[in-house]
Amino acid sequence: MDRARRWIKGALAVTAAAALGVTALATTAQAADINVAKNAGFESDLSNWTCSAGTGSVVGSPVHGGAKALKGTPTAQDTAQCSQAVAVKPNSTYTLSSWVQGSYVYLGASGTGTTDVSTWTPVSSGWQQLSTTFTTGANTTSVTVYTHGWYGQSAYYADDVSVLGPDGGGGGDPVVIPAVPAGLAAGTATSSSVDLSWNPVSGATGYNVYRDGSKVASVSGASATVTGLAAATSYSFQVSATNSAGESAKSAAVTARTATSGGGGGGTVPKHAVTGYWQNFNNGATVQKLRDVPTQYDIIAVSFADATSTPGQISFTLDPAVGYASAADFKADIAAKQAAGKSVILSVGGEKGSVSVNSDASATAFADSAYSLMQQYGFDGIDIDLENGLNSTYMSKALHQLSAKAGAKLVLTMAPQTIDMQSTSGEYFKTALNVKDILTVVNMQYYNSGSMLGCDGKVYSQGSVDFLTALACIQLEGGLDPSQVGLGVPASTRGAGSGYVDPSVVNNALDCLTRGTGCGSFKPARTYPGLRGAMTWSTNWDATAGNAWSNSVGPKVHSLP
Repeated sequence: MDRARRWIKGALAVTAAAALGVTALATTAQAADINVAKNAGFESDLSNWTCSAGTGSVVGSPVHGGAKALKGTPTAQDTAQCSQAVAVKPNSTYTLSSWVQGSYVYLGASGTGTTDVSTWTPVSSGWQQLSTTFTTGANTTSVTVYTHGWYGQSAYYADDVSVLGPDGGGGGDPVVIPAVPAGLAAGTATSSSVDLSWNPVSGATGYNVYRDGSKVASVSGASATVTGLAAATSYSFQVSATNSAGESAKSAAVTARTATSGGGGGGTVPKHAVTGYWQNFNNGATVQKLRDVPTQYDIIAVSFADATSTPGQISFTLDPAVGYASAADFKADIAAKQAAGKSVILSVGGEKGSVSVNSDASATAFADSAYSLMQQYGFDGIDIDLENGLNSTYMSKALHQLSAKAGAKLVLTMAPQTIDMQSTSGEYFKTALNVKDILTVVNMQYYNSGSMLGCDGKVYSQGSVDFLTALACIQLEGGLDPSQVGLGVPASTRGAGSGYVDPSVVNNALDCLTRGTGCGSFKPARTYPGLRGAMTWSTNWDATAGNAWSNSVGPKVHSLP
């Protein structure tokens, strides 16, 4: 954590011939209105669609509804446009919409006979619906609808295209969007999971499960178990039905409360939590024992585990510099923190961490050794702070293997750098999404960074409330649940090379994201009252500064809605 990083320099400049805006429209469909687009969900691959220069393909992930979606891959000379001519009725109004994901994704219609239209989004790390309307001319019977990216940009995705209006004689897809699921009920609730069931829906091929408004799972049957929940906490759940035509509206909500933790091993994380890294070394900050860490900290990450000569395997050695007389004394402090309702985890990585998990064998070695250390010392889980890259496939395997060994009480946190969470295609972001079912919180490091893109496509400089909120928005809209997102900042000016912000700035960012107040120039489109909280490097640097950070941010986190 206390380290120098690469600075990301430069800004993104985009020149457009016309100023376009994303329009959110709500139109009441008439009884005769249908979706005149064919193969609107790309379930029949590229049938009915034409993509320029072979730039379009169909993928199985990510998808918005059904089993497939369009992927367009722009080049330096091609925007990867995919289009379809649809039959329309003259002198009629149509609503064109599509769910998209990626940077600089466009949706439009040409040949309308009146005014051609288009709309776009500068960046969308998760699925976002673009929508616009057009009116056909007196003699117009065919309109071309299209989607494309932008020159030299990364791949984009599109799914569930809709051209809603009167039948122009060509009909629509025979598959229709399924009905809203009924009968949603909550069953068995543990301290970290809730069982859900509902009535099957005719024509549905899958279901999306939502927790407090955010999608947390996609299943094929009419039941699901939602995991990774906080103990003794109430949650609201909804489900929707999906097929190749799209996704239904969400069901009526049902509320369920998780059980109180059974105790004995810790692992209980409150709905809103403060994470602090405890230094197992002396670098000039105040030397502490775990018993000295203030009570404002809910998760204490012991820094750091060590790599061994076996790929993937980790070990831990207590540094004599921290003053423990014995390992037993250290273990007793862990147990005392757990008895007070805190979680103590082992952080893997750091600036000099060289743990490599890039094969099945190393994944198993990681899981086995991490679980062994949990048993030996009583750790509640682990933190992934690998700053020299990771392999999402094998790290995800390792973490799921560890979860299978440790059970539902496992506390799993991550501390990526800002560059690691700019896109869902990054290995760190993919890992977080892959282990979303067991993930406690991602506390991204909003420091030692330099300028970065926010979820609105604008560039923000570190050290401001906008930097915290606009970058957090990428994770919140990119697939992570609000309870899995935290703000990681230095505890003092000496805790990082750059990016320190006063605790009041952190508190403003927390208010902005959870309540919509205290924002800077960036204000998120919606609030996230379930936001997990905040993290700092480190409890030692906090102590050096008189615990000013935890005394200010701790009460704010614990008073969030």
